[in-house]
Amino acid sequence: MIMVIDYGSGNLRSVAKALETAGARVVVSGQAADLRQADHLVLPGVGAFADCRRNLDEAGLTQPILDHIQAGKPFLGICVGMQLLFTEGHEFGIHPGLDLVPGQVIRFANDMPDPHHAPQRLKIPHMGWNRIHPTGAHPLWNGIPDGSHCYFVHSYHGVADQAAMVAAWCEHGIPFAAAVARDNLFGTQFHPEKSQDVGLKLLKNFVEWRP
Repeated sequence: MIMVIDYGSGNLRSVAKALETAGARVVVSGQAADLRQADHLVLPGVGAFADCRRNLDEAGLTQPILDHIQAGKPFLGICVGMQLLFTEGHEFGIHPGLDLVPGQVIRFANDMPDPHHAPQRLKIPHMGWNRIHPTGAHPLWNGIPDGSHCYFVHSYHGVADQAAMVAAWCEHGIPFAAAVARDNLFGTQFHPEKSQDVGLKLLKNFVEWRP
């Protein structure tokens, strides 16, 4: 059973529908007891880092998520759901993340020049289709070629302390982490549920993933 975590932040319906299209039996729940029964967990996220973390804590979902990951079960974080895996986020102050991927979540620089449209400044948020470049083999990349297009909407990006945890990179003025991975957890800065065939393939790979 794939469980999509309902904590008041995230495009739950689209994520659940995309997972169903990928062949999963999906349950959407914000109950800690339900999370403990799940085979796979998906944490979507839309909004501010601190608000999303606070919602998890107030709903009593943080510890069940950590227990799920500690037990070696597959976990997927999407957008802010990926960012929450980092040690801390720097959005409207400095706020603690889940500290599963050592590093920080920082904003794209406002004054960064756009290398493709000089002398324009880089547009923030980074929104739309962009190419991803996996850094190595991983079960979730099966059947997904290097340079595939995925859909992004974000102003902040994760900077991992350990390059080995960056599973794919993308470029928006600078190279940044488009995905992170460690053991049985995986996170995407892009939205698989909005990334058409590439996103559905990644979700299908996640559904079938047995770390």
